[in-house]
This record gives sequence, C-alpha cells and structure tokens, in this order.
Amino acid sequence: MKFKENELIGYAAPLSESENQKCLNAISMVRDALKELGFTDDGKSIGKMYKDTYAYTLDMRSKNGNGKIRLFIQGSYANNTNVRTQSDVDIAVVQEDIFKTEYRPLTSSYPQADSDYGFYVVPTKEKTFKDEVQECLEQKFGKDVERKNKSIKIHGNTYRKDADSVPCCRYRDYRGDYHKDVNNYIPGVVITPDHGSRIINYPEQHIANGRKKNIDTNRYYKKMVRIIKKMRYLMCDYGYEEADKVSSFGLESLLWNLPNDLFMKYSTYRFEFGEIVEYLYKHKDEFSSYKEANGIKNLCPTKMEIKNYEKFVDRLYQFYEYDI
Repeated sequence: MKFKENELIGYAAPLSESENQKCLNAISMVRDALKELGFTDDGKSIGKMYKDTYAYTLDMRSKNGNGKIRLFIQGSYANNTNVRTQSDVDIAVVQEDIFKTEYRPLTSSYPQADSDYGFYVVPTKEKTFKDEVQECLEQKFGKDVERKNKSIKIHGNTYRKDADSVPCCRYRDYRGDYHKDVNNYIPGVVITPDHGSRIINYPEQHIANGRKKNIDTNRYYKKMVRIIKKMRYLMCDYGYEEADKVSSFGLESLLWNLPNDLFMKYSTYRFEFGEIVEYLYKHKDEFSSYKEANGIKNLCPTKMEIKNYEKFVDRLYQFYEYDI
C-alpha cells in the first residue's frame, strides 16, 4: 500500500489540545472520587511528571493516618504516542504506604528480609483496595462504572474520555541494594487482577525512557511510533492477522530499542519510516534481546512472542510503500 507524505505527517501528529484537556478532566474526576475514601490533595493542583508530557500526576494522603496514594496518567496518552481518539485514558491509582517487596533470597551470599528495612506485614483487609476504589467511583459516576479484570472502567462523555483506573500498589525491588537503604529500590507497580497472576509493570520508567529517547532523536522517535501504530491499525482493518498478534505498546517498545541515529537519517517522513521498516526487517534476529520501553522487562519473553513480532515485521515490510 502506497502512502503519501501528507498522510504520514497526519499519522505522526500528537494529541490535540481538546484531547489533552479530556485527559486532565479524567484524572481530576478520579481525584475527586477518591476524596470519598478520606484522602486529600491538600489543595495541590494536578501537575505533570515532565512538562513536555501528558503524564499528569497528583499525590494524595489520608486525612486520618499514614495512607498515601499517587495518581498518574500512564500508557499511550502519558507518553503522547496515542493515535486513536477513542482510546481509553489509563490512570494508575497507586498505594504508596502498602507495597510489595522483592529481595535477594536467603540462600544468597547477601540475603535480605523485611527486618533489614524495618518493614512489617500488614493484616489483610476484608475489602481489597480495588473494592474500595470501585465503591467510591460508583458513588461519583454511578452506572458509568464497570469493573474489569485488571481495572475499573469509567465510561466517558462529552466532558471526559473513557478512563481505565488501575488500582495497584507500589513494587519495590531491593535486590540491587547492599546498604539497607530504604530508598534504594527499583520502583514499579503491582496489579492484582480478579483472575490470574499478579502483574509487575514499570509505567514511570516507560514515561521517562520514552521522553529521553524522543529528545535524543530530535523528536522523531514518537512521531515514528505513532506512524507504526497507525500502520498496525490499518493492517488490522485489512484483515492481516499478524497485526492482531502484537500490541501497540509492543511496537512502541520495538522502536525504543533501535539506534538513535536511525531516527534522524531523513527529515522526510516517508523516507524515515521506510528506513525504520528496513532496519527492523534486517535485524529480526535481535528481537530476543530487546526490552520493553521501560528498559527492565523483556519485550519477547517467549519464542512465540518473538515469532509474532517477526511475522508482523515481515508483513509490514510488504505492506508499506511510499509514494514518490
């Protein structure tokens, strides 16, 4: 399929200001709902992790106790790589005071335990944090709230985007700490789905790494990410099953692993994207070593997933042509 330069320029365009405002409205509404749980923002306004992102964030504390929550926009909106206006806004609702830890095992030369850091196990509550978040969202949004396996969906309207709030707790990986420093950990989040095993993600590292990659590539990284995501949607529309077997986040991560100078070979989008497709096609044997955009988890932990990305790139190589 042949693409003209003006088409690719359109695909590469970032969020509109109206969509940005709906993201801000969505996190504001979740903040207001969480006040029903007894949390306060102390009058602070919602800010950004970084001024050049849409990763809005806010820290809240419980009025009666030591409870702490961090809200932040994550996913494609936070990273400004979204290409579909109907996509949901992902809002992490993170317990900071209750967290999961990861230590070196007791069998290692330098074992670790909760006692090294003064931590203790809190008793299990009758209601989970997800249950509590769901109840206060239902009080605020009524029938617009729908519980999902990993999140709580808030259906949107003309004022706000559809939002997926993701109740989770902080993950602290202390395996690299040898000084019993309570602050020396790799931070992540732990999602406990209604069904299935717990999931550890690193959304904040994803945001930071994507931002740095974009700066280091003269802002071309995220432009090319939006284009390849759009290509995936188009390939899905044409019925190519290879496009259904990879994720938008996976494609963002795929490009994150590429050399920075590759993104700056051409100022013309159709040539630049063609160069990236060519590189992916010729370097498929490297996919097994690629990381997610957070720089921590493997992009393809199984042979099947490696094969899925290889087949997608093969199909993309056939699908994409530029119109001179």
